[in-house]
Amino acid sequence: MQVFVRGLGVRLGLLLAVIAGLLALGTPSFKAAESLPAEVSDEAFWKMVVDMSEPDGSFQFENFLSNELGYQYVIPRLLQITRPGGVYMGVAPEQNFTYIAAMKPKMAFIIDIRRQNMIELLMYKSFFEMSETRADFISKLFARKRPEGLSEKSTAAQMFNAYSLVPPDPDLYQQNLKAMKDLLVKTHKFGLKPPDLDGTFSIGYVYSTFVDAGPSLDYSTGGRGAGANNPTYADLMVIDDGTGENRSYLATEENYRYLRDMEKKNLIVPLVGDFSGPKTVRAVGEYLRDRNATVEAFYLSNVEQYLFNDFTSADFYNNVATLPLASSSTFIRSFSG
Repeated sequence: MQVFVRGLGVRLGLLLAVIAGLLALGTPSFKAAESLPAEVSDEAFWKMVVDMSEPDGSFQFENFLSNELGYQYVIPRLLQITRPGGVYMGVAPEQNFTYIAAMKPKMAFIIDIRRQNMIELLMYKSFFEMSETRADFISKLFARKRPEGLSEKSTAAQMFNAYSLVPPDPDLYQQNLKAMKDLLVKTHKFGLKPPDLDGTFSIGYVYSTFVDAGPSLDYSTGGRGAGANNPTYADLMVIDDGTGENRSYLATEENYRYLRDMEKKNLIVPLVGDFSGPKTVRAVGEYLRDRNATVEAFYLSNVEQYLFNDFTSADFYNNVATLPLASSSTFIRSFSG
């Protein structure tokens, strides 16, 4: 992924609203998303994951987190363009949570070519469900004992400064890993495969990577990392939107609670799929059309760069043309240079 260049973010949002609006001209108009479910059953959630997904694909980097320091810059303009209560679509891991917390959609679908990303998002789902507050969530995410003095009023910077001084706890890691697997397999009864639980790129592997690196986790972490001088997890959680306001999903308890509520209701659906593939994007579109819902925002990162390189971008745009869109529907892209 490329890093946003400061000053391009807002201009980018303006441009993308026009592009999405032009695509929407060829689609029928839809009512407000009144018939989207207020909550999805465990069985229906897993059926979507299985039925809408495509076979596992590969990417040159492991991509445990974003490296886009300017990812918040588009949010002020995004909120002016889009409407709350629609549907959000995205790619990759945690940056989606910040966009969802800001836009407050009724439902979200996150599509990534790597099954490992779906597994990582299920790890997040588990910790959201098990953690009532941000401080508890960070404790579980990095297997560190909660420091004294943190409260619901603590800023993200105060929390990450405190956790940066706490070493990983191997016992807490094992305890959290067991609780996570039990929640997903025994409580939710999701049909995870043995390699998802204990394989080379399993949920245990993803979690151990987070625990070993802690809040210093960055885009170069892991066996297939990339680059140098990447922002850390802590960096991405404490930066602002260019106006001085931190909008990260861990910036406030309000942001966190919105995400937690969606996760508890199975309203954030992680899918395995190729943007230019024959099924996943179109399956999401069919699901939304059947429920009179529209896609308000689609976070692409710089996936199009790879589609252009593979000569499959036209297939992606044909897929996008099947989505139920409105004049407010907006692409969110990242680029540099």
